[in-house]
Amino acid sequence: MTHAKSDSDVTSLSPSSPRSPKRPVYYVQSPSRDSNDGDKSSTVQATPAFNSPMESPSQPSYGHHSRASSASRVSGPFRSSNSGQKGARKRNDKGWPECNVIEEDGDYGGLYGNKGIPRRCQICVALFGFVVIFSVFCLILWGASRPYKARVSVKSLAVHNFYFGEGSDMTGVPTKMLTMNCTVRMTVYNPATFFGIHVSSTPIKLMYSEIAVATGQLKKYYQPRKSYRNVTVNLQGIKVPLYGAGASLAVSDNNGGVPMMLVFEVRSQGNVVGRLVRSKHRRHVSCTMEVGSHSSTPIKLKTSSCTYK
Repeated sequence: MTHAKSDSDVTSLSPSSPRSPKRPVYYVQSPSRDSNDGDKSSTVQATPAFNSPMESPSQPSYGHHSRASSASRVSGPFRSSNSGQKGARKRNDKGWPECNVIEEDGDYGGLYGNKGIPRRCQICVALFGFVVIFSVFCLILWGASRPYKARVSVKSLAVHNFYFGEGSDMTGVPTKMLTMNCTVRMTVYNPATFFGIHVSSTPIKLMYSEIAVATGQLKKYYQPRKSYRNVTVNLQGIKVPLYGAGASLAVSDNNGGVPMMLVFEVRSQGNVVGRLVRSKHRRHVSCTMEVGSHSSTPIKLKTSSCTYK
């Protein structure tokens, strides 16, 4: 038996009624163009459909468009930082968008790793070491050269002229005047085994009562290692004023000889390593003798007559 539907029943079954049950609607969507899997079969994706504005959700749905927009927002800063590189976003084998990765320039391994000594420091250290070693070597040579002091031996004094008489000095004071000319002969020995020496002297003076009656100068010369050399020096004094010592000079000469003293200093310098290392020595020499105006033969000096310091 058939019952006629009332208007209330028809109204209750209307699709627009809010109490009607929600029915999901399914539709078929073709695969994306960017997909590289080559599968041409249709992909079924469930998407709820809403029949009325009342059934629309309060929150926005996230679909394919929202994922693409979020991916573009994430990749945006990376694309702006690498603006010099060509190309936009790429997709991988599964169709997902790829983001460009920032590649940092420079190698930071050398910044945190163990660095070796710079070449400039190596050169400075090598130069400093060479200077130290060379200085020690020169110091050793200098110490080894100290004992090698030149040896001097005065042999004789030959008088060529000996005359004294009356006269006056530069101010016109009358006094005894002495004129003398003589030659000193000596021997110089260089005992050094590995360097030569340069020999010179202070003015050689023949003294009488603290008055230099004759003076001379030894000419500077070079003497090789372990060698002897005979040296002669001429001493001369012309009209030397004697003042109060003139009277005693005449008395001493009449008695056979005038006591005099020969005084000088011999200097020797050895260049061991050029001008960097030098060995310098001094030897003071003093000899006593008696000089007469009537003696014609050289006066030989004994070893005991001279002192060498």
